[in-house]
Amino acid sequence: MGQTIAEKIFAAHLRDTPAPGSMVLGIDVVMCHEITTPIAIMDLMEKGMDRVFDPSKIKAVIDHVTPAKDSKTAMQAKIMRDWARRHGIKDFFDVGRNGVCHALFPEKGFIRPGNTVIMGDSHTCTHGAFGAFAAGVGTTDLEVGIFKGVCAFRAPETMKIEIIGTMPKGVYAKDVILNIIKQLTVNGATDKVMEFCGPVLEGMDMSSRMTLCNMAVEAGATSGICLPDKTTAEYLWPFIQGEYASVEAAAESFRQWHSDSDAVYSGTLRLDVSNLRPQVTHGYKPDQVKDITELIGTKIDQVYIGSCTNGRIEDIRAAASILKGRTIADSVRGILTPATPAIYSQALDEGLIKVFMDAGFCVLNPTCGACLGMSSGVLAEGESCASTTNRNFNGRMGKGGMVHLMSPLSAAAAAVTGQITDPVQFLN
Repeated sequence: MGQTIAEKIFAAHLRDTPAPGSMVLGIDVVMCHEITTPIAIMDLMEKGMDRVFDPSKIKAVIDHVTPAKDSKTAMQAKIMRDWARRHGIKDFFDVGRNGVCHALFPEKGFIRPGNTVIMGDSHTCTHGAFGAFAAGVGTTDLEVGIFKGVCAFRAPETMKIEIIGTMPKGVYAKDVILNIIKQLTVNGATDKVMEFCGPVLEGMDMSSRMTLCNMAVEAGATSGICLPDKTTAEYLWPFIQGEYASVEAAAESFRQWHSDSDAVYSGTLRLDVSNLRPQVTHGYKPDQVKDITELIGTKIDQVYIGSCTNGRIEDIRAAASILKGRTIADSVRGILTPATPAIYSQALDEGLIKVFMDAGFCVLNPTCGACLGMSSGVLAEGESCASTTNRNFNGRMGKGGMVHLMSPLSAAAAAVTGQITDPVQFLN
């Protein structure tokens, strides 16, 4: 019987099977940020276990509130900073060099096909776009990962998500994943790996694949994953060119991680995107999704473009294509947060930052702050936000605020009109 990519990764990293269905895996990359990791650090210190299994496999960043907004967040950052120095963690990214973790770490080339990756952050599943098994974990599992380099998981069941058809104008990867979540519901992929495949996926760039995998957790999945191919190899080439003779050779090597033709899946969802409209959430769950045409005219107070879902250069370019030569509605606050310093710099070089500022946007340094209502764009009670982030839970961006998740194209259109608007009318 054949294996899925997840099953192949589990088999290659298996250290122990302490109970039926439980598998202890060796971990290739342990990622850390200043919200969840300081708790693990302090607990390890109190137990007299202040060590890391391999400093070269720890990747750490201050990204949720940066720079610190108060004494508490300053202390969280200090704990991380001191810990990284104490253990010689080279890949630690402090203020000025930092960025949103799930954009920064792929940009640095830290993820490889076949890797196992954990972090105390639910959107760690983003890194599955590279053909890795990447999962968010709790504090205890994070501690064990830091200390011993292992983590326990259930034996993986995989759900196949096959994406076919032709992407219509104005439809973005964000619209695809929102529609998938709508169909599956927030519990539809619980404890499963969502394997994205099909001709549409094969034609997507890495940014789009990361958007899909990023939101797999919103359907309850442990991880999202894509089969690594030439597109993956091209993205990683600056970091792997010493290991392979060519991009094509790298892509061929990556095929070892492809699911077998006779692999067994727990279920299949087949989505033809040919007639898909831009998608928008309503209510307070990520599966409460409608075609944008059903919500046109809904008033918007704030537009937020950024986050680990849609803060990459491709997202900024898409939004700028609508904003160029236009100004945002007087009733709207527009906020742009490029996800990393490199993205910010590239947007500057391409003139995109000027497009946003001329349109009336506030441009911030890389941070996660607004996405979870911690800083840099918190909503007041009764306000609504057109957001390119990944969660619309009640109070997510501020107590009593409403978050409408959508693509960068749809968010830019909402900024111009002050209400939810089909972006197609702004596209040439």
